Amino acid sequence: MHIQLIRNATLRMTYGNRVFITDPYLAPKYSQDPLVGKSRNPTADLPLPPEEVLVDIQMALISHLHPDHFDSLAQERLPKDIQIYCQPGDQQQIKEAGFSNVKIVDGSVDWHGIRITRTTGQHGNENWSAQIGTVSGFIFQAEDELTIYWAGDTIWCEAVKQVILETQPDIIITHSSGASFEPGEPIIMDARQTIEVCRAAPRSTVIAIHMETFDFDTVSRKDLRAIAEAKGIGARQLLIPADGETLAF
Repeated sequence: MHIQLIRNATLRMTYGNRVFITDPYLAPKYSQDPLVGKSRNPTADLPLPPEEVLVDIQMALISHLHPDHFDSLAQERLPKDIQIYCQPGDQQQIKEAGFSNVKIVDGSVDWHGIRITRTTGQHGNENWSAQIGTVSGFIFQAEDELTIYWAGDTIWCEAVKQVILETQPDIIITHSSGASFEPGEPIIMDARQTIEVCRAAPRSTVIAIHMETFDFDTVSRKDLRAIAEAKGIGARQLLIPADGETLAF
């Protein structure tokens, strides 16, 4: 199994002898307006040309339709007949973008021997999550593979805690930049919440992604590593890959 972080929440995953991508976001550096007035976005280049990001991709899994997770360039570049899985309520908009093979994950689906199970989350505090809308995470399971829990755009909350307790995943992928429109109110996990995940799952490997890509990110990779080490969470449990880095398991 290989997990390659492209940028933000975009992962190339080789799992169960299949290759798929999550939340393809391909916008060039500084091509989009600021979110909180600090910088144009994204603040980082893709580590690979878009055509290399998408080569040999057999399926795309879209957690939700915010433009930092499925942007117009990705919609242009992905083959229109590729298998796409999404959360309930998003399929019609994806079909309207020209994609012909769109299926929802409402519960679990099996794709070529890989079981994909949808989970829920909370995209910020109650006020922010009500404004931002529904988001999803996903569990991946396959014969002779480790179980992966991709938490998605969520803060540390009861739903995430329950998935960890019930599933006991080998690998947990968190979105850990502390992205925020309001000081002190992250809409995804910050360093403290990522450490809570590590403590709740001491036998799991935690992979922190969705970092250093937008002007509303408040936690850098360096910040997260320093805070984690100060709290006794080492580099063997908490992995913080660079854009373009591939992790092998």
